[in-house]
Amino acid sequence: MQIGLLGKANVGKSTFFSAATETAVPIGNYPFTTIEPNVGVTYVRTKCACKHFTIVHQNPHCMNGIRLVPVKLIDVAGLVPGAHEGKGLGNKFLDDARQAEVLIHVVDIAGTTDIQGQPVPAGTHDPLEDVEFVESEFDLWFKQILDREWQKLLREITQKTATLTEGIARRFSGLGVKEFLVSEVLKESGLVTKKPAEWSDSDILSFVRILRKKTKPILIAANKADLCKDLSIVEKIKGHVVLCSAESELLLRKAVKANLIKYVPGDSSFEVQGNATPQQKQALELVRTVLGKIKTTGIQQALNHAVFETLKFITVYPVEDEAKLTNKDGVVLPDARLLPLGSTARDLAATIHADLAKGFLHAVDVKTKQRIGADHILKDGDVIKIVSTMSRG
Repeated sequence: MQIGLLGKANVGKSTFFSAATETAVPIGNYPFTTIEPNVGVTYVRTKCACKHFTIVHQNPHCMNGIRLVPVKLIDVAGLVPGAHEGKGLGNKFLDDARQAEVLIHVVDIAGTTDIQGQPVPAGTHDPLEDVEFVESEFDLWFKQILDREWQKLLREITQKTATLTEGIARRFSGLGVKEFLVSEVLKESGLVTKKPAEWSDSDILSFVRILRKKTKPILIAANKADLCKDLSIVEKIKGHVVLCSAESELLLRKAVKANLIKYVPGDSSFEVQGNATPQQKQALELVRTVLGKIKTTGIQQALNHAVFETLKFITVYPVEDEAKLTNKDGVVLPDARLLPLGSTARDLAATIHADLAKGFLHAVDVKTKQRIGADHILKDGDVIKIVSTMSRG
């Protein structure tokens, strides 16, 4: 599971990354502060299975029934127009972003940076232009991949050495594209009955746009929302938008580390508990003002939406002792696994160890105490014990 952060320079990507991963990275008000991708671990927030069993357990990833499940986050180099042609750090950016299953596009919704990422007075740049250009760069990158091989693909189809779906899937194999997905896109684009030799340039672009949306879905994080004078602009953005203030989240995370406040990422408020200096109190009051305007800092909401709504993943809790809800070391509800919707009991076993899946006998749904088979479809929040002939060693 890997989430990619993308966007033009100076929109707050690195601040978002630092807040989400609590990792110090270079943050600067100039293009290409980020050159090599920053990779860290962040968490999505869900309800812990301990709530169902009404138990209290000691787990650093469970906070009063709120479970934090780790995912990988990658902050790639700032994007500029023409990236698909290699401008700026374009080729490197697109290659780094290729690794992610879902993308969060951090947009300066307050319009304080121009298209190149240079500072401008608030409200003088249209953030809708940023949304369009980033999506366009990805679409054109996809189109380049197909354009380069199009004539060769047509020859393969004519010579019957490949079908259209086989040929396209092969060209996009590095992005995890399978034949069934190509078939879906052909139907959605209305090109399923049109001969490939008759496809126009606009047909190819239409096809890759739909393919990109399916393979690299993009969520908009409207950052600097606290500085935006008119938030109604988000209504003009297509797709899901989350209002964000990465700087506010970063400040709250630092305050938690300093034991100044009680705060769980994603909460709409925090509780002051330590002896803060006057300057710290002033900063926290400013954050309170931000929360009053946009409800939450939005960082956790963006991460959660990317995993649970866009990718439609579920959380499953594997245990070894179904009576005590523990692993072999006696730790209660030790692990939480993120799985795609439609995953089976055998799929869960494979995420733990290949041998468990290979020797799979059956599983136990701990909540219902029912024995389930390898092909049983799991539900969000399931607690599962795997019974296998193979050890995990």
